[in-house]
Amino acid sequence: MNSIRLGGLLLATPAAIAAAFPAFAQDSRIFEPVVVTATRTEQPITEVLADVTVIDRETLDRAGQTSLRELLAQQPGVQMSSNGSYRSNTNVFLRGASATQTILLVDGVRVGSATNGTFSLETIPLESIERIEILRGAASALYGPDAVGGVIQIITRQAGTPRRSVSVGVGTDGQRLGAAHFGGKIGMFGYSLGFSHERGTGIDAKTPAASGLNPDEDRFEASSLNFSLVADVHTDHQLKFQSLYSKGRYGFDGNPSPNPLGLNSMNSEAIANPEVNQSSLQWVAKWVPRWKSTVLVAQSDDKSVNEFRRLSDGADAGVARFNTKRDQYSWQNDISFGSDVLTVLGEQRREEVDSTTNYPVKSRTIDGFMASYAVNRDQWDALGVLRSDDNSQFGRFNNYALSAGYKLNSQWRLVGSVGSSFQAPTFNQLYFPGFGNPDLQPQRSRAKELGVKYAAPAMAASAVVYENRVQGFITPSTNVQSARATLRGATFAVDRQFDTVLVKASYDYTDPKTEPDNKRIVRIARHVFNLNLSRETGPWQYYGELKLASDREDRAIRFSDPNIELGGYGLLNAGVSRKLNQDLSVSARLNNITDKTYSLANGFTTPGRNLFVSANYSF
Repeated sequence: MNSIRLGGLLLATPAAIAAAFPAFAQDSRIFEPVVVTATRTEQPITEVLADVTVIDRETLDRAGQTSLRELLAQQPGVQMSSNGSYRSNTNVFLRGASATQTILLVDGVRVGSATNGTFSLETIPLESIERIEILRGAASALYGPDAVGGVIQIITRQAGTPRRSVSVGVGTDGQRLGAAHFGGKIGMFGYSLGFSHERGTGIDAKTPAASGLNPDEDRFEASSLNFSLVADVHTDHQLKFQSLYSKGRYGFDGNPSPNPLGLNSMNSEAIANPEVNQSSLQWVAKWVPRWKSTVLVAQSDDKSVNEFRRLSDGADAGVARFNTKRDQYSWQNDISFGSDVLTVLGEQRREEVDSTTNYPVKSRTIDGFMASYAVNRDQWDALGVLRSDDNSQFGRFNNYALSAGYKLNSQWRLVGSVGSSFQAPTFNQLYFPGFGNPDLQPQRSRAKELGVKYAAPAMAASAVVYENRVQGFITPSTNVQSARATLRGATFAVDRQFDTVLVKASYDYTDPKTEPDNKRIVRIARHVFNLNLSRETGPWQYYGELKLASDREDRAIRFSDPNIELGGYGLLNAGVSRKLNQDLSVSARLNNITDKTYSLANGFTTPGRNLFVSANYSF
């Protein structure tokens, strides 16, 4: 396997990494990238027990997508909803879990809002990302509270790799994109610097029949800056600083509360300003050949500021602010015993809320301790994890996870796991006026899954069935704490290389319900099928994508009304790219070819047929 070490992280160099499997080059060789998220330690993807997807930079460049939302929507086990337009608020659901039950990490640092429990996915541009790892399944034993459905980790552009590139793009609905990245190494220092800016006239965020509609184009704008600096101060000691700043701005249809100017949707302008600002300093030390120590000090800010103005004269009509600041400290030690690895971790995370809403409690601290032991044998392997977290609001909670895999032969492998997780209520669920309930208790869950994986020189496949029983489930739409919810489903995926053609397909059956009322959890489709075909021939690459999703339920405009049904839909996308010379390439992507009208959230639109054309110059 060809690989390079960037800032202490081992990455595969060439290769598109297909969903949950090794990628295949045209000569059918299998590359084995290293995964970090599955165990918090470096591990070849072929040895991973968990249900994992890895997407590297080469895959991002060739996919032609213009947003992280588009990319994640094509992955197994991932569903999402969005509140209209291109870069509007987006919620992600892993394995049928609610949007607050998935963790987003940026370079190992948790980001997101402590008020609503979600994260500003729409503000992070693909141009800032080196790779993405998606861990599906309960992971609180590894990562602490909230990892009920899984973990998405974004690893930003890494320092040390020689890179100079400029990208530009234009598209329908006024889309404009510009980005540049520079990286290299000078002596003991490696660096990476990138920035991007995107804007567009957008589309109307709400459907014609939606309440509070303002039939206008809701513009969007997004800017980002990422920086990484690595210092190899010694053969066995490395310092790494990483920072990502991303800010969005998009229009939506809404009114302030309170509403001193008596505005309505037709005479007001509403602007959302999401922002992610994350920085970390990491010290990686190898004291002896078998002992690696990593100290992390980090801070992340998730800001959400909504501005309201009167259209006639631009008079200020109010501001709603929901900001979260997180300080994170951790010390991880990985000790090898032959092929086995013992990991011991201590960490502290402090969350502090700054808001125009007067929450009676504005901060909390979580102290965590985790120990895991990975056993690796020729025929079988296993991972055991124990974790204890002390939440300053709700006390101490203990979680566990046990995974195992057994090789039936050189191609087939059985895997399975059991584990627990917990999730404390968000500040909105506890205290938001007219919605919160301070008597809510943390949700506890028990998860189990069983799967089989197949790997051959030109084919990889997997099938996983899972069940996660969540005690005291908090229904997102009503904030009512049910007795229980059962998140049950299955994921099937296959990658097949035919000479120059790569076929990737996945099917998800997801059936999350609350008990004892047996109601479906909103915004989750039971059936989702994804198909991706790509072909490389000389300087040309062609690809096509098909997505089929069944109906889903969503809440009505008035909570007292019964849920409504959002119809199923089918999407067809296609694209082409050509490398004009060693440095210059161009690409074009056409989304929603049939101009399908559909909604992922009641009352909100999604883009119709749209085209994006881009060029990339590397020098």
